[in-house]
Amino acid sequence: LITGDTGTGKELVAETIHHLSQRRYKPLVKLNCAAIPEGLLESELFGHEKGAFTGAISKRAGKFEMADQGTIFLDEIGDMSLSTQAKVLRVLEQKEVERLGGSTVKVDVRVIAATNQDLSQAMKEKRFREDLYFRLSGFPIHLPPLRQRKEDIPLLIEHFIHEANQRLGKDVQGVSSDAMKILMQHQWPGNVRELRNIVERAVALAEGRIITADIIAFCLKKSGQGLEPGILQVHSSLRETVEEVERQLILNALKRSGGVQTEAAQILGITEKNLWKKIKKHGIDVRKIRNNSG
Repeated sequence: LITGDTGTGKELVAETIHHLSQRRYKPLVKLNCAAIPEGLLESELFGHEKGAFTGAISKRAGKFEMADQGTIFLDEIGDMSLSTQAKVLRVLEQKEVERLGGSTVKVDVRVIAATNQDLSQAMKEKRFREDLYFRLSGFPIHLPPLRQRKEDIPLLIEHFIHEANQRLGKDVQGVSSDAMKILMQHQWPGNVRELRNIVERAVALAEGRIITADIIAFCLKKSGQGLEPGILQVHSSLRETVEEVERQLILNALKRSGGVQTEAAQILGITEKNLWKKIKKHGIDVRKIRNNSG
């Protein structure tokens, strides 16, 4: 059972457990229990037979069957109804699932569950079953917020840069020392998820192999978080040149997209209308960029 605030990296921990285990060559099946309507959740988990309910036009395996010999990751399990909790408990105890419509199938599955809720309080309020909690919490892992484990930030940055390089076809090698200072001093209210988004955007905007403080500051500003007051004092020159930084980032995005404003807006994470206004504000000649790209 993995607990922790939203965005602390619970899914990342679940993936790591699976990929470092003897089940790593078998399926890792994920399900966000909060994202599926209660009426459909049981079918998703346990599967159904043809004709089990209106719309069940064929037999379908559930997530537990799909994860046989592997791992199932049940995210946001605190949002699961009591009736569904009882059926999940039965799977854990009997090692079999009962499809909607009758048939029973044996399964061998490692279950990893995660929640950002206080399950102790949920049990007091009779919203979560004690017997299921004690079955799931045989090996509990609590993830503190990122601001309480900042020693993890450099390793996470390295990992996310590698991921972003693969997705974006870039060759970014790291961040500058000034950029790292900004990242280490930020409080990360969005936790690991926020860090991942910032790093991915920074990799997309980076022209060279090193992400600079200018780009990190721009990405934090764009995310709505901004810089910590102390950092603003250290980087006062950055604040004074923010307009030039913005202009350069827009130019970089336009060059990468060959002057196609729709693609440039996606790279920058802003709307095309907003990009058009900024192009006009900075007096950027898009036609010239297109001609040079051609």
